[in-house]
Amino acid sequence: AADRFGVANLKLEAEACLVRKETFTVENILDNLQYADSKNCALLLEKAMDFVVEKKKDIIGKISLDDLPGTMVMDMLTAISQAQREGNNGDDDIDTMRVSELRRRLHEKGLCVDGSRKAMVALLKENSRESSARE
Repeated sequence: AADRFGVANLKLEAEACLVRKETFTVENILDNLQYADSKNCALLLEKAMDFVVEKKKDIIGKISLDDLPGTMVMDMLTAISQAQREGNNGDDDIDTMRVSELRRRLHEKGLCVDGSRKAMVALLKENSRESSARE
């Protein structure tokens, strides 16, 4: 309802609560991925993708990812990249930032923190280009 009525703060709080409480399993991961994508819950999608990367050996051959939207491929690649660079906090690559970091930076600039990972990355890049052009 928060998403439908445009109450972004309520949606983000509900999403954060769901992320804290949700327990992913091989059996429910497909439903969680589809739900997160359909509701533009970037943080939930990121956590679900992290689970897929962590449990890839358990998932391969047990569930079909054929029904997932093609747009999730980039999210999957981002999750893989994030897992490979864990512990490297000096990386400032907007394309591979965690959702919480994207939201923090957007908030600091007074920009919208709701939406898909792709939308947040695009908004942050656009704002950075505009800031550079003004300087």
